[in-house]
Amino acid sequence: MIRILANDGMEASAKADLMKAGYEVHDIKIPQDELPTNINEFDVLTVRSATKVRKPLIDVMTRTKLVIRGGVGLDNIDVDHAQAKGITVSNTPLASSQSVAELVFAHLFGLVRFLPQSNREMPLHGDEEFKMLKEKFSKGSELKGKTLGFIGFGNIGQATAKIALGCGMDVLAYDLYPREWVLELTFMNGIKTSVPVRPSSKEDVINKSDFITIHSAGSAQVISQNEFAMMKDGVGIINCARGGAIKESELIDALDTGKVAYAGIDVYEEEPTKNITLLQHPRVSSTPHIGASTREAQERIGREVVDIIKKFKF
Repeated sequence: MIRILANDGMEASAKADLMKAGYEVHDIKIPQDELPTNINEFDVLTVRSATKVRKPLIDVMTRTKLVIRGGVGLDNIDVDHAQAKGITVSNTPLASSQSVAELVFAHLFGLVRFLPQSNREMPLHGDEEFKMLKEKFSKGSELKGKTLGFIGFGNIGQATAKIALGCGMDVLAYDLYPREWVLELTFMNGIKTSVPVRPSSKEDVINKSDFITIHSAGSAQVISQNEFAMMKDGVGIINCARGGAIKESELIDALDTGKVAYAGIDVYEEEPTKNITLLQHPRVSSTPHIGASTREAQERIGREVVDIIKKFKF
């Protein structure tokens, strides 16, 4: 019998589907330091972002032939080393695109109307203070007509761009693999349209965007002091991609000087983050790495994981 270790959990219907098909599924959490002594009880290892599949673990794998990342990024897996050892590595690149895209806009909508800040301050004030807060937060902005720049334009970036276009925003897209993208939009009345998006340079995205959202793969830093200096004054930045893509200390400096008006952050250099200055900053909207954490995304991830396992030749 094929034995599967879902070390970071598995959606219930996916587990039931696999068990019905005759697979043995274990979704107990084995601590990272205990995995090397237990991994060879399993043919398949599925992980999310918590479990790390690095060289020391891969080197002791003799039975495990398939590693699946339930999500987009593979930065917690040493892919090349695993493949060199004959281990197949797969992920679910499409499952969470819509969920992450909607979280980007949850941050954007909230920030331009001061929702995180007003939510913190509203319970603390009486009638006169209420009037003061109403005046304080009455100078919000609309997204329509603004430019949203993308650093990285894969599946999630393109899903986010569709929402931007639907809001009447302009889109600038930079990607390491540039091409002319064609985005298919479907409106509530059923009308469909195709919108071409031509690639831009990273410099144009940095210079010309009113808001910048990061969707680059891997954990490489893509925004630091040089990029901040090139941005418009009062830019907004969203990072729902990878911790470390923005240097947090430099982001805080840019927020304090007003170069960056506000930031929405879902991922951090260290998780759980201990950067209290960032978390408590009045112009930061923060979430605890929940980009793919919707019921719908988890169901899609589960279905893709099941398909990968069922199609694999053991």
